[in-house]
Amino acid sequence: MSETIDNRLEAMGIRLPVAAAPAANYVPYVISGNLLYLSGQLPMEDGKIAVTGLAGADVDLAAAQRAAELCAINILAQAKAALGDLGRIARVIKLNGFVASAPGFTEQHLVINGASNLIANVLGDAGKHARAAVGMAALPLNAAVEIDAILEIGQ
Repeated sequence: MSETIDNRLEAMGIRLPVAAAPAANYVPYVISGNLLYLSGQLPMEDGKIAVTGLAGADVDLAAAQRAAELCAINILAQAKAALGDLGRIARVIKLNGFVASAPGFTEQHLVINGASNLIANVLGDAGKHARAAVGMAALPLNAAVEIDAILEIGQ
């Protein structure tokens, strides 16, 4: 991992966890050419879902943003498992953010900012990405947020 990324993670107080194993019949990532496709990551912390429920009902905006940050940390952990070094990320191409939302909740974009901000702060310009922020009726294991990613692999 590049020294700069290590320094940024340390300055942010982030220690990447061991990448989570799949919870069903899928693989955690696929490399095709110079693209790394990461399966959806949940807001796991210390081996369990840290934020559950619906944004706008059970989960306030700040907690939902924290869930998105945890998803981003787990995205970075999966990328490190796939690539061995986060410095190999040439660009985060896209994040797809899914927010378990109560009827009438319309701040999904603000929730997913939690992940977008963390990724950009850790990876710098390589972390700037396109994205989607979508409201869902429910997510696996009652998670408040799930995020998948597409990354470009550098040399």
